[in-house]
Amino acid sequence: MLKPVFKLLGLLLLFSLARFAVFLLYSKNSNLLFFAAPHNAVNTKNKASLNIEKTTAVPDFHQNRTATPATSGRPLEPCPNVSLNLQGVLHVEFRTNRTLEDVRQHVGPLLQQGGRYKPANCVAKQKVAIIIPFRNRYDHLSHWLHYLHPILIRQQLDYGVYVINQEGDGVFNRAKLMNIGHTEALKEYDYECFVFSDIDLVPLNDRNLYRCSDKPRHLSVAVDKFNFLLPYNNIFGGVTALSREQFLKVNGFSNTFWGWGGEDDDLYQRIVFRGMSISRPDSVIGRFKMIKHGRDLHNDPNPNNVQKLKETYYNIDRDGFSSLSYAVMERRKDLLYTFITVDVQPPAG
Repeated sequence: MLKPVFKLLGLLLLFSLARFAVFLLYSKNSNLLFFAAPHNAVNTKNKASLNIEKTTAVPDFHQNRTATPATSGRPLEPCPNVSLNLQGVLHVEFRTNRTLEDVRQHVGPLLQQGGRYKPANCVAKQKVAIIIPFRNRYDHLSHWLHYLHPILIRQQLDYGVYVINQEGDGVFNRAKLMNIGHTEALKEYDYECFVFSDIDLVPLNDRNLYRCSDKPRHLSVAVDKFNFLLPYNNIFGGVTALSREQFLKVNGFSNTFWGWGGEDDDLYQRIVFRGMSISRPDSVIGRFKMIKHGRDLHNDPNPNNVQKLKETYYNIDRDGFSSLSYAVMERRKDLLYTFITVDVQPPAG
């Protein structure tokens, strides 16, 4: 009689244990679901933030420079190789009473002091210093800044504009001013690329990128003054771009071309003698408009330049950065540019 009773009690005990186990499992799953719900909600929110970040447009010229990227905690992605903000062919007009104050009102809100800009929502491909040799061309400067700042911003460059002003009325030395600009710009920022630009040249197409490539680059290929034709095959003047390594490899410009002409041809020869070649955009992308003007005083052609070009090979190592001497008289930070006045120590007479 007792044996059936024990069997019945055993079955009841097993049934009770099974029910207790089911209860514990249900309670555990309920707790897991409770704690998982907020976690899933956070993930959904993060995914929404990431989508917003990916679809946020890169600021164009008219957007505020203080715009900040999405705060996802992720580092900024590189800017595209070719900006989506570019317009292509541009209309450029110099026949206007444009002033520097007009330009400050036009582009100033987008810039940092010293003519500096960098994209807010991506990392620029290059850090570019724009070097302008200068003396008494303030009207030209207003036009150049009016057009170039919006172009450079649309190209999504991390850049600064340096106007290197030759003090006094002695004979002009464009090449030395550009060597000085390179040296002074590097004291402020770790620029990787240097664009050397005459103040009277404005591009007619913003797809002509003010950046450096694996070769020294000639940007001003087709200028209206020359009927948009290349004057000669070896020309390397107007607007050119060299990386820091390329410029150091040729020891910079010669410092000894006083007066007009010759220094660009000398630089071209330095490039060739150092085993490099130049690159150019095509004649559609590389179009420029020149501001018409007369020859500056104390910038007449130097009759010695022809002979000097025959000596480039022998002078390349001793004439350039290795022999550069000058004195900075004033450094002034404007919203549109960094203006550096220098004594280039011209020869007597």
